Amino acid sequence: MKNEASQTLKLALPIIIGELAQMALHLIDSAMVGAISYKQLAAAALVVNAMNIPFVLGIGMTISVSQMVSLANGRSDAKLVSHYLFNGFCICALTAIVISLTLVFGKDLLHHLGQDPEVVTLAIPFMKLMGLSIIPMLLFMTLKQFADGLEQTRTAMILSLSGMPLNILLNWLLIYGNWGFPRLELEGAGWATLITRTVIFLALAIVVLKHKKFSKYIAVSSSQWKLKAQTWRELLHIGVPSALQIGMEAGAFAVSGIIIGTLGAVAQAAHQIALSSASLTFMVSMGLAQAGSIRVSNALGRKDWTKIFVIGKSTLYTALAYGTICAILFAVFRNQIPSLFNKNSEVLSLAALLLLFAAVFQISDSTQAIGAGLLRGIKDVKTPTVLIGVAYWVIGIPVGYMLAFYFGMGAVGMWIGLILGLTMASLFLITRFFKMTKGSNI
Repeated sequence: MKNEASQTLKLALPIIIGELAQMALHLIDSAMVGAISYKQLAAAALVVNAMNIPFVLGIGMTISVSQMVSLANGRSDAKLVSHYLFNGFCICALTAIVISLTLVFGKDLLHHLGQDPEVVTLAIPFMKLMGLSIIPMLLFMTLKQFADGLEQTRTAMILSLSGMPLNILLNWLLIYGNWGFPRLELEGAGWATLITRTVIFLALAIVVLKHKKFSKYIAVSSSQWKLKAQTWRELLHIGVPSALQIGMEAGAFAVSGIIIGTLGAVAQAAHQIALSSASLTFMVSMGLAQAGSIRVSNALGRKDWTKIFVIGKSTLYTALAYGTICAILFAVFRNQIPSLFNKNSEVLSLAALLLLFAAVFQISDSTQAIGAGLLRGIKDVKTPTVLIGVAYWVIGIPVGYMLAFYFGMGAVGMWIGLILGLTMASLFLITRFFKMTKGSNI
Protein backbone atom coordinates (compact mmCIF):
# COMPACT_ATOMS: atom_id res chain seq x y z
CA MET A 1 0.00 0.00 0.00
CA LYS A 2 2.78 2.45 0.95
CA ASN A 3 4.68 1.58 -2.23
CA GLU A 4 1.63 2.32 -4.41
CA ALA A 5 1.02 5.62 -2.61
CA SER A 6 4.66 6.54 -3.13
CA GLN A 7 4.51 5.78 -6.86
CA THR A 8 1.32 7.81 -7.27
CA LEU A 9 2.86 10.75 -5.40
CA LYS A 10 5.98 10.55 -7.56
CA LEU A 11 3.87 10.75 -10.71
CA ALA A 12 1.58 13.39 -9.19
CA LEU A 13 4.25 15.80 -7.93
CA PRO A 14 5.13 17.38 -11.31
CA ILE A 15 1.41 17.52 -12.20
CA ILE A 16 0.68 19.24 -8.88
CA ILE A 17 3.48 21.75 -9.32
CA GLY A 18 2.24 22.53 -12.83
CA GLU A 19 -1.35 22.92 -11.62
CA LEU A 20 -0.23 25.16 -8.76
CA ALA A 21 1.76 27.28 -11.19
CA GLN A 22 -1.34 27.78 -13.34
CA MET A 23 -3.46 28.59 -10.30
CA ALA A 24 -0.76 30.92 -9.01
CA LEU A 25 -1.22 33.01 -12.15
CA HIS A 26 -4.83 33.67 -11.11
CA LEU A 27 -3.79 34.47 -7.56
CA ILE A 28 -1.09 36.85 -8.80
CA ASP A 29 -3.62 38.59 -11.05
CA SER A 30 -6.06 38.90 -8.13
CA ALA A 31 -3.42 40.27 -5.78
CA MET A 32 -1.99 42.75 -8.31
CA VAL A 33 -5.35 44.17 -9.42
CA GLY A 34 -6.67 44.00 -5.85
CA ALA A 35 -3.89 46.39 -4.87
CA ILE A 36 -5.59 49.03 -7.06
CA SER A 37 -9.09 48.66 -5.58
CA TYR A 38 -11.48 46.03 -4.30
CA LYS A 39 -13.81 46.79 -7.25
CA GLN A 40 -11.03 45.72 -9.65
CA LEU A 41 -10.79 42.51 -7.62
CA ALA A 42 -14.56 42.05 -7.74
CA ALA A 43 -14.52 42.57 -11.53
CA ALA A 44 -11.83 39.91 -11.92
CA ALA A 45 -13.93 37.59 -9.75
CA LEU A 46 -17.03 38.22 -11.85
CA VAL A 47 -15.22 37.27 -15.06
CA VAL A 48 -13.64 34.17 -13.52
CA ASN A 49 -17.05 33.03 -12.24
CA ALA A 50 -18.82 33.79 -15.54
CA MET A 51 -16.29 31.93 -17.70
CA ASN A 52 -15.41 29.17 -15.27
CA ILE A 53 -18.11 26.75 -16.39
CA PRO A 54 -17.28 26.78 -20.14
CA PHE A 55 -13.55 26.81 -19.37
CA VAL A 56 -13.66 23.71 -17.19
CA LEU A 57 -15.91 21.99 -19.74
CA GLY A 58 -13.00 22.44 -22.13
CA ILE A 59 -10.53 21.08 -19.57
CA GLY A 60 -12.82 18.07 -19.12
CA MET A 61 -12.55 17.36 -22.84
CA THR A 62 -8.74 17.38 -22.64
CA ILE A 63 -8.86 14.71 -19.92
CA SER A 64 -10.01 12.19 -22.52
CA VAL A 65 -6.58 12.48 -24.16
CA SER A 66 -4.64 11.39 -21.06
CA GLN A 67 -7.13 8.59 -20.36
CA MET A 68 -6.96 7.04 -23.83
CA VAL A 69 -3.21 7.65 -24.22
CA SER A 70 -2.48 5.97 -20.86
CA LEU A 71 -4.71 3.02 -21.83
CA ALA A 72 -2.85 2.62 -25.15
CA ASN A 73 0.48 3.05 -23.36
CA GLY A 74 -0.49 0.25 -20.96
CA ARG A 75 -0.84 -1.95 -24.04
CA SER A 76 2.55 -0.71 -25.36
CA ASP A 77 0.91 0.46 -28.59
CA ALA A 78 2.84 3.52 -29.82
CA LYS A 79 0.79 3.83 -33.01
CA LEU A 80 -2.45 3.98 -31.07
CA VAL A 81 -0.96 6.58 -28.72
CA SER A 82 -0.10 8.77 -31.73
CA HIS A 83 -3.56 8.25 -33.19
CA TYR A 84 -5.25 9.37 -29.96
CA LEU A 85 -2.96 12.40 -29.77
CA PHE A 86 -3.97 13.69 -33.20
CA ASN A 87 -7.69 13.04 -32.90
CA GLY A 88 -7.77 14.33 -29.33
CA PHE A 89 -5.97 17.52 -30.34
CA CYS A 90 -8.48 18.13 -33.14
CA ILE A 91 -11.46 17.64 -30.81
CA CYS A 92 -9.96 19.91 -28.15
CA ALA A 93 -9.00 22.60 -30.69
CA LEU A 94 -12.58 22.69 -31.99
CA THR A 95 -13.89 22.82 -28.42
CA ALA A 96 -11.51 25.67 -27.55
CA ILE A 97 -12.60 27.77 -30.53
CA VAL A 98 -16.31 27.31 -29.76
CA ILE A 99 -15.84 28.19 -26.08
CA SER A 100 -13.67 31.20 -26.89
CA LEU A 101 -16.11 32.66 -29.43
CA THR A 102 -19.02 32.09 -27.05
CA LEU A 103 -17.28 34.04 -24.29
CA VAL A 104 -16.04 36.87 -26.52
CA PHE A 105 -19.39 37.49 -28.21
CA GLY A 106 -21.37 36.83 -25.04
CA LYS A 107 -19.46 39.26 -22.83
CA ASP A 108 -22.38 41.71 -22.65
CA LEU A 109 -24.27 39.08 -20.67
CA LEU A 110 -22.42 40.45 -17.64
CA HIS A 111 -24.80 43.43 -17.70
CA HIS A 112 -27.71 41.10 -16.88
CA LEU A 113 -26.36 39.29 -13.81
CA GLY A 114 -27.45 41.84 -11.22
CA GLN A 115 -23.91 42.95 -10.42
CA ASP A 116 -22.51 46.34 -9.39
CA PRO A 117 -22.57 48.49 -12.62
CA GLU A 118 -19.04 49.83 -12.03
CA VAL A 119 -17.75 46.27 -11.55
CA VAL A 120 -19.38 45.18 -14.84
CA THR A 121 -17.84 48.12 -16.74
CA LEU A 122 -14.39 47.09 -15.49
CA ALA A 123 -15.06 43.40 -16.24
CA ILE A 124 -16.12 43.49 -19.92
CA PRO A 125 -12.70 44.27 -21.55
CA PHE A 126 -11.09 41.70 -19.25
CA MET A 127 -13.73 39.13 -20.25
CA LYS A 128 -12.90 39.55 -23.96
CA LEU A 129 -9.18 38.98 -23.44
CA MET A 130 -9.67 36.05 -21.09
CA GLY A 131 -12.08 34.51 -23.60
CA LEU A 132 -9.44 34.70 -26.33
CA SER A 133 -6.82 33.18 -24.02
CA ILE A 134 -8.98 30.05 -23.69
CA ILE A 135 -7.69 28.84 -27.09
CA PRO A 136 -3.95 28.66 -26.31
CA MET A 137 -4.68 27.45 -22.77
CA LEU A 138 -6.82 24.48 -23.82
CA LEU A 139 -4.36 23.56 -26.58
CA PHE A 140 -1.59 23.63 -23.97
CA MET A 141 -3.72 21.45 -21.68
CA THR A 142 -4.31 18.96 -24.50
CA LEU A 143 -0.59 18.48 -25.10
CA LYS A 144 -0.03 18.38 -21.34
CA GLN A 145 -2.59 15.56 -21.01
CA PHE A 146 -0.81 13.68 -23.79
CA ALA A 147 2.54 13.94 -22.00
CA ASP A 148 0.95 13.12 -18.63
CA GLY A 149 -0.75 10.05 -20.11
CA LEU A 150 2.72 8.77 -21.02
CA GLU A 151 3.83 9.56 -17.43
CA GLN A 152 6.12 12.30 -18.77
CA THR A 153 4.77 14.80 -16.28
CA ARG A 154 7.82 17.05 -15.84
CA THR A 155 7.62 18.60 -19.31
CA ALA A 156 4.47 20.66 -18.78
CA MET A 157 5.48 21.39 -15.19
CA ILE A 158 8.66 23.15 -16.30
CA LEU A 159 6.79 25.25 -18.86
CA SER A 160 4.05 26.14 -16.38
CA LEU A 161 6.66 27.33 -13.89
CA SER A 162 8.50 29.32 -16.56
CA GLY A 163 5.25 31.09 -17.40
CA MET A 164 5.00 32.59 -13.90
CA PRO A 165 7.84 35.14 -14.09
CA LEU A 166 6.72 36.12 -17.60
CA ASN A 167 3.15 36.72 -16.37
CA ILE A 168 4.34 38.70 -13.34
CA LEU A 169 6.56 40.91 -15.53
CA LEU A 170 3.76 41.54 -18.04
CA ASN A 171 1.34 42.31 -15.20
CA TRP A 172 3.80 44.77 -13.70
CA LEU A 173 4.22 46.50 -17.04
CA LEU A 174 0.59 46.54 -18.19
CA ILE A 175 -1.45 46.78 -14.99
CA TYR A 176 0.56 49.63 -13.47
CA GLY A 177 2.02 51.20 -16.64
CA ASN A 178 5.69 50.80 -15.74
CA TRP A 179 8.63 51.42 -18.15
CA GLY A 180 6.49 53.63 -20.38
CA PHE A 181 3.79 51.01 -21.03
CA PRO A 182 0.15 52.18 -20.84
CA ARG A 183 -1.56 51.77 -17.44
CA LEU A 184 -4.33 49.31 -18.33
CA GLU A 185 -5.14 48.03 -14.82
CA LEU A 186 -7.45 44.97 -15.02
CA GLU A 187 -7.35 44.95 -18.83
CA GLY A 188 -3.56 44.76 -18.58
CA ALA A 189 -3.89 41.56 -16.56
CA GLY A 190 -5.98 40.16 -19.41
CA TRP A 191 -3.30 40.96 -21.99
CA ALA A 192 -0.62 39.43 -19.75
CA THR A 193 -2.61 36.20 -19.42
CA LEU A 194 -3.26 35.96 -23.19
CA ILE A 195 0.42 36.47 -24.06
CA THR A 196 1.68 34.07 -21.38
CA ARG A 197 -0.72 31.29 -22.36
CA THR A 198 0.21 31.63 -26.04
CA VAL A 199 3.93 31.43 -25.30
CA ILE A 200 3.73 28.29 -23.12
CA PHE A 201 1.46 26.51 -25.64
CA LEU A 202 3.87 27.17 -28.51
CA ALA A 203 6.81 26.05 -26.36
CA LEU A 204 5.10 22.75 -25.43
CA ALA A 205 4.12 22.13 -29.07
CA ILE A 206 7.77 22.46 -30.10
CA VAL A 207 8.84 20.05 -27.34
CA VAL A 208 6.27 17.42 -28.36
CA LEU A 209 7.22 17.67 -32.04
CA LYS A 210 10.99 17.79 -31.58
CA HIS A 211 12.03 16.06 -28.33
CA LYS A 212 13.35 12.49 -28.48
CA LYS A 213 10.99 11.39 -25.66
CA PHE A 214 8.07 11.76 -28.04
CA SER A 215 9.85 10.95 -31.32
CA LYS A 216 8.38 7.46 -31.77
CA TYR A 217 4.86 8.87 -31.64
CA ILE A 218 5.65 11.67 -34.10
CA ALA A 219 7.51 9.24 -36.43
CA VAL A 220 4.29 7.34 -37.20
CA SER A 221 2.24 10.50 -37.78
CA SER A 222 1.93 9.93 -41.54
CA SER A 223 -0.07 6.74 -40.95
CA GLN A 224 -1.77 7.56 -37.63
CA TRP A 225 -2.67 11.25 -37.89
CA LYS A 226 -5.99 10.66 -39.59
CA LEU A 227 -9.46 11.57 -38.40
CA LYS A 228 -11.55 8.55 -37.47
CA ALA A 229 -15.18 8.59 -36.33
CA GLN A 230 -14.75 5.60 -33.99
CA THR A 231 -11.82 7.30 -32.26
CA TRP A 232 -13.84 10.48 -31.79
CA ARG A 233 -16.62 8.41 -30.22
CA GLU A 234 -14.13 6.80 -27.81
CA LEU A 235 -12.67 10.16 -26.83
CA LEU A 236 -16.08 11.80 -26.48
CA HIS A 237 -17.30 8.86 -24.37
CA ILE A 238 -14.72 9.88 -21.77
CA GLY A 239 -14.47 13.60 -22.54
CA VAL A 240 -18.14 14.61 -22.43
CA PRO A 241 -18.98 13.03 -19.04
CA SER A 242 -15.63 14.23 -17.63
CA ALA A 243 -16.42 17.74 -18.84
CA LEU A 244 -19.88 17.56 -17.29
CA GLN A 245 -18.48 16.28 -14.00
CA ILE A 246 -15.93 19.05 -13.66
CA GLY A 247 -18.35 21.58 -15.10
CA MET A 248 -21.04 20.77 -12.55
CA GLU A 249 -18.63 21.21 -9.65
CA ALA A 250 -17.05 24.37 -11.05
CA GLY A 251 -20.51 25.55 -12.00
CA ALA A 252 -21.68 25.19 -8.42
CA PHE A 253 -18.86 27.46 -7.26
CA ALA A 254 -19.33 29.88 -10.17
CA VAL A 255 -23.08 30.21 -9.66
CA SER A 256 -22.50 30.64 -5.94
CA GLY A 257 -20.09 33.46 -6.75
CA ILE A 258 -22.59 35.16 -9.05
CA ILE A 259 -25.34 34.81 -6.42
CA ILE A 260 -23.02 36.21 -3.77
CA GLY A 261 -22.17 39.06 -6.17
CA THR A 262 -25.80 40.22 -5.98
CA LEU A 263 -25.12 40.94 -2.29
CA GLY A 264 -22.56 43.61 -3.25
CA ALA A 265 -18.92 44.14 -4.22
CA VAL A 266 -17.64 43.51 -0.67
CA ALA A 267 -19.24 40.05 -0.55
CA GLN A 268 -17.99 39.29 -4.09
CA ALA A 269 -14.41 40.29 -3.26
CA ALA A 270 -14.41 38.32 0.01
CA HIS A 271 -15.81 35.27 -1.77
CA GLN A 272 -13.09 35.54 -4.42
CA ILE A 273 -10.35 35.63 -1.80
CA ALA A 274 -11.65 32.56 0.02
CA LEU A 275 -12.40 30.69 -3.20
CA SER A 276 -8.97 31.48 -4.71
CA SER A 277 -7.29 30.14 -1.58
CA ALA A 278 -9.41 26.97 -1.59
CA SER A 279 -8.80 26.54 -5.33
CA LEU A 280 -5.05 26.64 -4.70
CA THR A 281 -5.19 23.72 -2.27
CA PHE A 282 -7.59 21.90 -4.61
CA MET A 283 -4.93 21.86 -7.34
CA VAL A 284 -2.95 19.36 -5.25
CA SER A 285 -6.02 17.13 -5.03
CA MET A 286 -6.49 17.46 -8.80
CA GLY A 287 -2.89 16.43 -9.36
CA LEU A 288 -3.33 13.38 -7.13
CA ALA A 289 -6.59 12.54 -8.88
CA GLN A 290 -4.99 12.76 -12.31
CA ALA A 291 -1.99 10.65 -11.29
CA GLY A 292 -4.26 8.03 -9.71
CA SER A 293 -6.46 8.06 -12.80
CA ILE A 294 -3.50 7.61 -15.16
CA ARG A 295 -2.08 4.73 -13.11
CA VAL A 296 -5.49 3.06 -12.86
CA SER A 297 -6.08 3.47 -16.61
CA ASN A 298 -2.65 2.00 -17.33
CA ALA A 299 -3.49 -1.00 -15.11
CA LEU A 300 -6.85 -1.30 -16.89
CA GLY A 301 -4.96 -1.66 -20.17
CA ARG A 302 -3.34 -4.77 -18.61
CA LYS A 303 -6.67 -5.83 -16.98
CA ASP A 304 -4.98 -5.89 -13.56
CA TRP A 305 -7.94 -5.26 -11.22
CA THR A 306 -6.02 -6.09 -8.05
CA LYS A 307 -3.58 -3.30 -8.90
CA ILE A 308 -6.48 -0.94 -9.61
CA PHE A 309 -8.01 -1.58 -6.18
CA VAL A 310 -4.74 -1.05 -4.32
CA ILE A 311 -3.86 2.12 -6.26
CA GLY A 312 -7.32 3.53 -5.54
CA LYS A 313 -7.28 2.75 -1.83
CA SER A 314 -3.79 4.17 -1.30
CA THR A 315 -4.62 7.35 -3.24
CA LEU A 316 -7.75 7.93 -1.15
CA TYR A 317 -5.75 7.57 2.08
CA THR A 318 -3.28 10.14 0.75
CA ALA A 319 -6.17 12.50 -0.02
CA LEU A 320 -7.56 12.13 3.51
CA ALA A 321 -4.22 13.05 5.05
CA TYR A 322 -3.74 16.01 2.72
CA GLY A 323 -7.26 17.34 3.28
CA THR A 324 -6.78 17.23 7.04
CA ILE A 325 -3.56 19.23 6.84
CA CYS A 326 -5.22 21.88 4.62
CA ALA A 327 -8.17 22.17 6.99
CA ILE A 328 -5.86 22.90 9.92
CA LEU A 329 -3.84 25.48 7.96
CA PHE A 330 -6.95 27.34 6.77
CA ALA A 331 -8.39 27.49 10.27
CA VAL A 332 -5.13 28.70 11.82
CA PHE A 333 -4.26 31.33 9.19
CA ARG A 334 -7.77 32.50 8.23
CA ASN A 335 -7.07 36.04 9.51
CA GLN A 336 -3.71 36.40 7.76
CA ILE A 337 -4.47 35.04 4.27
CA PRO A 338 -7.01 37.71 3.17
CA SER A 339 -4.53 40.54 3.79
CA LEU A 340 -2.45 39.22 0.88
CA PHE A 341 -5.24 40.25 -1.50
CA ASN A 342 -6.86 43.42 -0.18
CA LYS A 343 -6.80 45.95 2.68
CA ASN A 344 -10.50 46.85 2.94
CA SER A 345 -11.58 46.00 6.50
CA GLU A 346 -15.05 44.75 5.52
CA VAL A 347 -13.62 42.48 2.84
CA LEU A 348 -10.96 41.12 5.22
CA SER A 349 -13.47 40.35 7.96
CA LEU A 350 -15.89 38.45 5.70
CA ALA A 351 -13.07 36.63 3.86
CA ALA A 352 -11.66 35.37 7.19
CA LEU A 353 -15.07 33.93 8.09
CA LEU A 354 -15.46 32.27 4.69
CA LEU A 355 -11.99 30.73 5.00
CA LEU A 356 -13.19 28.97 8.15
CA PHE A 357 -15.92 27.35 6.05
CA ALA A 358 -13.34 26.54 3.37
CA ALA A 359 -11.37 24.69 6.06
CA VAL A 360 -14.42 22.52 6.79
CA PHE A 361 -14.73 21.18 3.22
CA GLN A 362 -11.03 20.49 2.57
CA ILE A 363 -11.30 16.74 3.27
CA SER A 364 -14.45 16.15 1.23
CA ASP A 365 -13.14 18.37 -1.59
CA SER A 366 -9.95 16.32 -1.82
CA THR A 367 -11.59 12.89 -1.59
CA GLN A 368 -14.35 13.66 -4.10
CA ALA A 369 -11.73 14.73 -6.66
CA ILE A 370 -9.85 11.46 -6.13
CA GLY A 371 -13.05 9.41 -6.36
CA ALA A 372 -13.99 11.02 -9.68
CA GLY A 373 -10.47 10.53 -11.06
CA LEU A 374 -10.31 6.85 -10.11
CA LEU A 375 -13.68 6.18 -11.70
CA ARG A 376 -12.54 7.89 -14.92
CA GLY A 377 -9.50 5.64 -14.85
CA ILE A 378 -11.70 2.53 -15.05
CA LYS A 379 -13.86 4.24 -17.72
CA ASP A 380 -16.86 4.54 -15.39
CA VAL A 381 -18.14 8.02 -16.22
CA LYS A 382 -21.89 8.07 -16.83
CA THR A 383 -23.23 7.11 -13.39
CA PRO A 384 -20.68 9.30 -11.53
CA THR A 385 -21.83 12.25 -13.66
CA VAL A 386 -25.40 11.76 -12.44
CA LEU A 387 -24.23 11.38 -8.83
CA ILE A 388 -22.21 14.59 -9.02
CA GLY A 389 -25.18 16.41 -10.53
CA VAL A 390 -27.38 15.31 -7.63
CA ALA A 391 -24.80 16.27 -4.99
CA TYR A 392 -24.24 19.82 -6.24
CA TRP A 393 -27.40 20.84 -8.08
CA VAL A 394 -30.16 18.93 -6.26
CA ILE A 395 -28.67 19.24 -2.76
CA GLY A 396 -25.83 21.78 -2.45
CA ILE A 397 -26.91 24.85 -4.46
CA PRO A 398 -30.64 24.79 -3.51
CA VAL A 399 -29.79 24.44 0.19
CA GLY A 400 -27.18 27.21 -0.07
CA TYR A 401 -29.61 29.55 -1.82
CA MET A 402 -32.31 28.89 0.75
CA LEU A 403 -29.93 29.57 3.64
CA ALA A 404 -28.52 32.68 1.96
CA PHE A 405 -31.80 34.42 1.18
CA TYR A 406 -34.68 32.80 3.06
CA PHE A 407 -32.75 32.46 6.30
CA GLY A 408 -30.78 35.69 5.80
CA MET A 409 -27.34 34.08 6.11
CA GLY A 410 -25.92 35.74 2.98
CA ALA A 411 -22.55 34.51 1.68
CA VAL A 412 -22.18 32.17 4.67
CA GLY A 413 -25.36 30.34 3.66
CA MET A 414 -24.05 29.70 0.14
CA TRP A 415 -20.82 28.31 1.56
CA ILE A 416 -22.73 25.91 3.83
CA GLY A 417 -24.49 24.68 0.69
CA LEU A 418 -21.12 24.14 -1.00
CA ILE A 419 -19.89 22.13 1.99
CA LEU A 420 -22.97 19.90 1.81
CA GLY A 421 -22.61 19.38 -1.94
CA LEU A 422 -18.93 18.45 -1.70
CA THR A 423 -19.55 16.04 1.17
CA MET A 424 -22.33 14.23 -0.68
CA ALA A 425 -20.23 14.03 -3.86
CA SER A 426 -17.36 12.51 -1.89
CA LEU A 427 -19.57 9.86 -0.29
CA PHE A 428 -21.26 8.99 -3.60
CA LEU A 429 -18.04 8.64 -5.62
CA ILE A 430 -15.95 6.74 -3.07
CA THR A 431 -18.79 4.28 -2.49
CA ARG A 432 -19.13 3.83 -6.24
CA PHE A 433 -15.41 3.11 -6.74
CA PHE A 434 -15.26 0.43 -4.04
CA LYS A 435 -18.46 -1.11 -5.37
CA MET A 436 -16.98 -1.31 -8.88
CA THR A 437 -13.71 -2.85 -7.66
CA LYS A 438 -15.06 -5.01 -4.81
CA GLY A 439 -13.09 -8.21 -4.51
CA SER A 440 -10.67 -6.95 -7.19
CA ASN A 441 -12.13 -9.36 -9.73
CA ILE A 442 -14.60 -7.96 -12.21
